Amino acid sequence: MSFAWPFVSAFLIAFLLPVLAGPRLTFIKAFPGSTPPYVSIVIDRSGAVEYKESPTDDQPVKAQFSESETAQLFEMAEKLEYFKSPLESGLKVANTGKKTFRYEAEDGASTEQIFNYSANTTAQQLLDRFEQIAASERAYIDLQRTVRFDKLGVNDALAEIESLWLQKQLAAPQQFIPLLTRVATHDTFMHLARDRAARLKDQFEKVGANDATAAKRGQ
Repeated sequence: MSFAWPFVSAFLIAFLLPVLAGPRLTFIKAFPGSTPPYVSIVIDRSGAVEYKESPTDDQPVKAQFSESETAQLFEMAEKLEYFKSPLESGLKVANTGKKTFRYEAEDGASTEQIFNYSANTTAQQLLDRFEQIAASERAYIDLQRTVRFDKLGVNDALAEIESLWLQKQLAAPQQFIPLLTRVATHDTFMHLARDRAARLKDQFEKVGANDATAAKRGQ
């Protein structure tokens, strides 16, 4: 009977992952020569997120944002009239990559703007937040990689996550908890890494508890 467990586990994991639905925001940045040269972030109104580093990636990183994180993004999109008006400043500035903001309504209608640089303050704030989300997902990918294949590199990966956290730039910290738990509870990792992982895990769990309490109060 044990042969059935991999199938059952895969089914349960797929069932539990967030699925995009309803109104959604998309951010795309294409900048050949940078690392990574392509980034795509899609988030729906429920907070389900998909992150890709290639247009053809059929296994995106998936995460779940809190209600407050999600609301912040959609509120900025609303202030920008859901990207119905141009955002490009037209100023002669350095090329920092082709950026796309897109809004897709529940009925499938979409509006988008493509720009290199925008002088609009809200657009700059939304761009900054999407860049922070991208940095967070790259940090997640790096931690996942080092946990699997480079145990000596785990502490450096954790240091990057902690740096983003201390700068208040880490998105969806709860997504890191399973990996942090694995590091904190396995003696195959360095003591320093285990201590750092345990500390971050405790901090991220408190954030999750606070978000859950806030969501209940808002109901």
